[in-house]
Amino acid sequence: MARVVVDVMPKPEILDPQGQAVAGALARLGFAGVSEVRQGKHFELDVDDSIDDETLHKLAGTLLANPVIEDWRVTRVTP
Repeated sequence: MARVVVDVMPKPEILDPQGQAVAGALARLGFAGVSEVRQGKHFELDVDDSIDDETLHKLAGTLLANPVIEDWRVTRVTP
């Protein structure tokens, strides 16, 4: 078995209202110096070693991310 991490983020040109809300809350709470926040999704999968990188990218782009508005990165985690 292998551990795979998939991080999904809105594309840079896509408005991120959740990230904007977090950035506003940080300022109101007195945390200065944070100019922008982007909020995404983080998935951890335990997969069979036989699953190749191409299949993992297809899985992420089909089920975990919306390729129209999101980018994703697949990373195999070494033990």
